[in-house]
Amino acid sequence: MFKNCLIIFFSLIVSSSINAQANLLNAKTVGQIGKKSTQQIAADNDGPIPYGYIDDRDVMWSKVVWEFIDLNQKINLPYYFPIDTANISNDRRSLFDTLLKGIKQGKIKEAYSDSFFTSKITKAEIDSRLVNIRDENGYQDTFRIQTQDVEGYMIKGMWYFDKRQGELKYRLLALAPMGKDVQTLGVAEIEDENLYELFWIFFPSARDVLHHAKVFNPKNASHPISFDHMLNARRFNSVIVREENIYGNRAIEDYVRGNSLFQLLEANKIKEGIRNREMDMWNY
Repeated sequence: MFKNCLIIFFSLIVSSSINAQANLLNAKTVGQIGKKSTQQIAADNDGPIPYGYIDDRDVMWSKVVWEFIDLNQKINLPYYFPIDTANISNDRRSLFDTLLKGIKQGKIKEAYSDSFFTSKITKAEIDSRLVNIRDENGYQDTFRIQTQDVEGYMIKGMWYFDKRQGELKYRLLALAPMGKDVQTLGVAEIEDENLYELFWIFFPSARDVLHHAKVFNPKNASHPISFDHMLNARRFNSVIVREENIYGNRAIEDYVRGNSLFQLLEANKIKEGIRNREMDMWNY
């Protein structure tokens, strides 16, 4: 058993090295960079680690929360960069570009207009939220939401207590890039600092795309990290902005108004309540 685990561990290391270097050291021409050999393609069969089956009867307690990931914070910058795609390799893209590319290529099909998955959103509807063509003085100007215009992400996930394994767990359900209203871009008379949900992605359906999209690892460039791994491991800093509640899942800002400090304190109160839930389960 231990030997098999070692084989799997080293195979994952080798596969991640192959993905990072992609024949760079063996290439004799520039055209060979990024092209894998037949042996590499056969060995590169890794995918996202599958979720284990969770029976509803094993969920002793759960709470769905919405959190905001601020891309201005240093720990969250791997989701924001790179913003200049002209002077960097094709295998390095921001999270927004990765999601948008997956939608356009048809690899991500579970895109919705809201976090409750009530209505699917088409590619044309997504384009209408990202592109605005205006006629001004006889000229057409095109304004487009790009990576640098996405300042954060809204994520929806469930904290639950698995009574079979006796621990508190988290499962990411959906995420949405947050950007400015494309209709106000380039309009000097309108100062709209609000961020809006551009579209929602059902996260489990996008895991394969996010697994193959790698994030630059500053500690070891030969072993990049995938977006899927980073999001599942909660390698980001976020603030709770909403929880499911009896008041129609109202947001914190709906009942704690006009005071950012009190809103943050309320978010921390909800977070501490979730953390204490695991300890409370062991009290008899």
